[in-house]
Parts: sequence; structure tokens; C-alpha cells
Amino acid sequence: LSAAVSFDPTLMESEYYVFILYSQVLKGEHFFPWRGEQQMYKLDIGWPKTPEHFTGQTFCVAVDSLHGLVYVGQRGDNVPKVLVFSEEGYFLHSWNDTVEMPHGIFVWNTAVESSVWITDVGTGKYGHTVKQYSPLGKLMQVLGTPGNAGSSLIPLQFDQPADIFVEETGEIYVVDGDGGMNNRLLKLSDDYKEIWLTGTNGSGIGQFKIPHSVTVDAFGRVWVADRGNKRIQVFDKVTGEWLGSWSGCFSEDGPYSVRFTADYKYLIVAQLNINRLAILAAPPVGSIGDCVMVHSVQLADETKPHLVDVDMRSGAVYVAEIGAQQVQKYVPL
Repeated sequence: LSAAVSFDPTLMESEYYVFILYSQVLKGEHFFPWRGEQQMYKLDIGWPKTPEHFTGQTFCVAVDSLHGLVYVGQRGDNVPKVLVFSEEGYFLHSWNDTVEMPHGIFVWNTAVESSVWITDVGTGKYGHTVKQYSPLGKLMQVLGTPGNAGSSLIPLQFDQPADIFVEETGEIYVVDGDGGMNNRLLKLSDDYKEIWLTGTNGSGIGQFKIPHSVTVDAFGRVWVADRGNKRIQVFDKVTGEWLGSWSGCFSEDGPYSVRFTADYKYLIVAQLNINRLAILAAPPVGSIGDCVMVHSVQLADETKPHLVDVDMRSGAVYVAEIGAQQVQKYVPL
């Protein structure tokens, strides 16, 4: 490909730009041929139908693509901690029991069951835990030692666990934590035993400063928003081996959230302090290279997007905004 990068006058202009973009992707360089051109997403101004149900700070959102549900985790005194909406935006119900300070949320679906996983960074009797709930809010499982921060694996302890991703097999990935004593990525089996663990506090390869979000792609790679180090790090999901990192797109602000689009072609990254969603080109199998931003969505000032999730059926992106105290829905064009 590098030998063919010279301009071919027979190429249409649009073809040439696509051609050059992919040459830059392979080189790990930055190129923005579509900036200022057609948008990739538009705001759904009708979602939700009743925004007055947002009564606290909305920290996290998770989509149940299979059943058309959207779960929102919010914080505040005397507010329901979990709100449930339909994908059309209708408020359905809420629940509050045993959730102290939700940080991350994830919906797990199999052929026979659904559940909602929440990371709780509270310091009270329910905090420092990762919890599994039924869709109606019944507590089913608690990982960690409620009310006690720690680094132990037997018994399992967390300190402000930030985010969770659960594969259909039941294997679990947790980034721990959101400013506590731990800076680690932990993979657990479906019976909650350690498979592998990586990460200490620092800025070296495989180290973290506030690992804030985690997701898994379709090619066996685990992606972590290493917020304090202003980079994304990538690991092999089977072995935990470090595969690479992205830092070139995050000089202005570190990544807060990482989620893939439904086709796994792009990575949606929230940047809280600059109120932006960055849309990055996902690399093919092989070299991770460095990030290439193909588009961005600039949100209003002080919106503060914290965590996002993607409807893997419709492609819609939901953004939990702690500044605006709302969740917004963006639909692909």
C-alpha cells in the first residue's frame, strides 16, 4: 500500500480521501478528511419523553438491546438510583435498594436470562462492590466486600470499582478503581474466580492511573480507558497480554468511556472535560498502532459526558452526562 500512496488522477476525490485515510490508519497517523463534513450522528431531541425523571447526577447508562430497555444510574440524596426507560424514551420504573453510589452499569444477556451489573463506589455499607441485579432490581450477586475497600483476591475486594463488561459466557472484566488504592484490570470466570490480573499505579506499559472504563471487541481484545494517563490500553482477553496503547487523540483530555459501535468499525470515547464524543477508527486484527479520529460530536458546555453505551441493534449511542444531569440519545445517520 505504501508504494501506491502517490496520487492517482483517475481516482475520484472521495475515493482518494478514503484511500489516504486508510494509509494513515496503517501508519498510525492522524488525518481528518471528513471533519466539518456530514455528521455521523444526530441528537434525538425526543428522548426521553419525560426528562423530569432525572432527579440526580446521571453517571452511567446501559442498553439492553435484546429487550429494548435503557438503564440509567444516578446519584443523589433521596433519589432512585436506577431508572429504566424504553428505547423509545418512555419511563417504565425505578429501583433503589442496596445501590449507594453507582458508577458503571452493564446489561448482560444470554439466551435464557438477563441481568444488570452495577459498580458501586460508595463508602457506606453497600460500597466498594460489583453487584448483579435482576431487570426489576432484585439483588442476585455481590462481588467484593461490602463497605470495605481493599486489594485482596481471596476474599475479593475492590476500591471504587469503575466499570464492568460481561461476556455472554459469563466471564467478567472489571476496572478497579476510580481514584482508590487500586489501578488494575481484573478478569473473573463465570464463577467469580480470578483468571488474570494486570495493572499497578503508574504510567508504564500495562500500568494505570484511574482505569475508568472497559469493553471487549469482536476480535478478543480488551480496551481500557486509562483516564489519568490520557490513553487507551489494549490487552489480549485470553492471556491478559498487553497489545498496545493509543495516546495521540487525548492530548486535550483523557478518555472517560470506551464502547464499540454495533459493527465494531468505530470506538466511541467520551471526553468529559472538553464535552466531546470522539469517534475513532477501530484497527483491524494485528497491530494496534495509534488512534485515528474520524469524527467527533461536540456537546454543549458543562455537559460533562461521563460514560456511554451503544445499542448493538440500532446503533444508537446513549450518553450519561453528569454536568447536564441527563442522558441523551444520538442516532446514526
